[in-house]
Amino acid sequence: MNTPFGDVPVFDAHAHFFSHRFFQGLIEPIRDRFGNTDDVAYDTMGEFLGLELPKPDPKELAARWVQEMDRHGVERTVLIASALGDEESVAAAVHAHPKRFTGYFMLDPTKPDAAARARRGLGVLGLRGLALFPAMHHFSAADERLTPVYRAAADVGAMVFVHFGLLRVAIRERLGLPSPFDLRYSNPIDLHPVAVRFPELHFQIPHFGCGFYREILMLGELCPNVFLDTSSSNAWAKVMPNPLTLRGVFERSLQVYGPKRLLFGTDSTAFPRGWRADIFDEQTRVMKDLGLSRDDAAAVLGGNLSRLLADVG
Repeated sequence: MNTPFGDVPVFDAHAHFFSHRFFQGLIEPIRDRFGNTDDVAYDTMGEFLGLELPKPDPKELAARWVQEMDRHGVERTVLIASALGDEESVAAAVHAHPKRFTGYFMLDPTKPDAAARARRGLGVLGLRGLALFPAMHHFSAADERLTPVYRAAADVGAMVFVHFGLLRVAIRERLGLPSPFDLRYSNPIDLHPVAVRFPELHFQIPHFGCGFYREILMLGELCPNVFLDTSSSNAWAKVMPNPLTLRGVFERSLQVYGPKRLLFGTDSTAFPRGWRADIFDEQTRVMKDLGLSRDDAAAVLGGNLSRLLADVG
């Protein structure tokens, strides 16, 4: 891909696979607002949101993403199944385009079948990462109930993606759906004993910790198996006592984590917006301004994640 550092392969570490099943789950409690049949309600909700809602076959959405990646020159993307129980959708996308996608899936580790679901997703379905949302599902990352889930990931060298800090789902808010998240479970310090206990596991923390920036720096200083994902606009910086610029966030993160532990991501979600080229442009401009070498920039933009996942594609 053409970047300020020349032609560098880009592996986006963070995009969401908003499948047909994902949107069906959103419309279920508010169906009466949009129409008297499933198809009418689905299409009407798409018009209300201003989104191109996908058809039932996830391979069609996968093909749409491949076209979008080709348009921007993106080599590979992590797709996260973003509804509970939707791992089959992202697995279908990965199997249809194994050289373009790596699959993660959302898991609620408090459920009795969490370890079995983790092993199936990471084994039978061939996905490469678990996505955990402590504030959404009300658990601490250090809860002993999660030990079998962490072991399942460690056994196959999977990535464990854990969302800490501020958590908002914009589509739910636009639909007026409740989001009973609990910020008390969002402190990344909870991950410290886990990262120490499982040194072989790699943990991906999105959005630079999304507001718990001091804590994420402390965690990174102590735990070399924790990696920062740079995705989204990082609007959380405005809630800091001393507001941070994106340049400042990158500069301090590089000081603590180094260029080998940052993972470029966009947090891309749905169409027609598609892949967040604006995020890419802003972040690569900051990296260039900070004087990163081409090799270090290439590591952040995809080399690190490829190495972590032993990905030769």
